[in-house]
Amino acid sequence: MVSLAKQKRIAAEVLKVGEGKVWIDPEAAEDVAGAITRDDVRGLIEEGIITVKQKKGVSRGRARVRANQKALGRRKGQGSRKGAKGARANKKKQWITKIRALRRRLKELRNDDYMDKTTYRKLYNKANGGEFRTVAHLNEYIKANELLTKEETV
Repeated sequence: MVSLAKQKRIAAEVLKVGEGKVWIDPEAAEDVAGAITRDDVRGLIEEGIITVKQKKGVSRGRARVRANQKALGRRKGQGSRKGAKGARANKKKQWITKIRALRRRLKELRNDDYMDKTTYRKLYNKANGGEFRTVAHLNEYIKANELLTKEETV
């Protein structure tokens, strides 16, 4: 096998890449050995006998799998979390969600005549004061204190 180091060096200069990136077709080694000028090397590059190796990249396959899992709601455990509890779901948003649910429930009960306006207003103010943790807690309170005017059918 003839040494093609000189041709490789010339090709690297012509292609403006490193010598390690130059690929010479092993089957056309004799043609390449005959190329002694830059012009000869350029001709071989045009023919495709000398080419530049493709840049090695990092596969995005694993990243795609991870993104898919995150879209499905996976990978959200304690070990994946950064920041304080309030950074992920701030207290104001939590409050807004809760109070809207409570008020919606109270309006349902009032509009369907399960409670009078006075009771509604008292419970509304209690909810506003943060007395009820959830809608279930509100329902328990209503049941325990018998505040419904008629039995609710579920």
